[in-house]
Amino acid sequence: MRTRKKKNGQQRMELCTDYLITAPQALREIEEERKPLHLEIGCGKGTFILEMAKRNPDCFFIAVERVFDVALLAAEKLKAAEINNVRLIVSSVEKLTEWIGEESIECIYLNFSDPWPKTRHAKRRLTHRDYLAFYKKWLIAEGTIIFKTDNRPLFDFSLDELKASGFALKDITYDLHNSVWEKDNIHTEYEDTFSKKGFTINRVVAKLF
Repeated sequence: MRTRKKKNGQQRMELCTDYLITAPQALREIEEERKPLHLEIGCGKGTFILEMAKRNPDCFFIAVERVFDVALLAAEKLKAAEINNVRLIVSSVEKLTEWIGEESIECIYLNFSDPWPKTRHAKRRLTHRDYLAFYKKWLIAEGTIIFKTDNRPLFDFSLDELKASGFALKDITYDLHNSVWEKDNIHTEYEDTFSKKGFTINRVVAKLF
């Protein structure tokens, strides 16, 4: 679904500059604070990362969203909450390879990534082994990827890619909302929408070793 362009988007984003990272050096300064650093790739409107930050005040969270008009809503949500341990980057993952330091991220969250269902587009999936190679460089020893999706073919593909890339898989569920892990699950807007339509939510925790 194409995102509707937001009125006065650029001006509105300028009001949220305290919550944006627009240069690699700013991210390096956060890394140097030595707090556990967590990364969400594809943060959408920011509901998940905001709640994570509230629950974990001793951690620092970086949210990445490539679509400007979606990132704007996340930035405004962070600003309204006056949360101080989250920053937002408006970018695609590929552009972050020179930004994020090696062995600097404790956990990466991939929530409802684009499934790119056609086989010829498999390399565009954020759980393809080429992307996982980036994540492995960014993650600390025994770092973690937590992946959620309502798309079962993408989930099965991702399990295979994670195993092939050297991750140990645990806490796999094909119905998160009816599992023992639901009590700690933070729902995204997308998650609630598709759950109400009858889709079950798949989730895996992948640990680097």
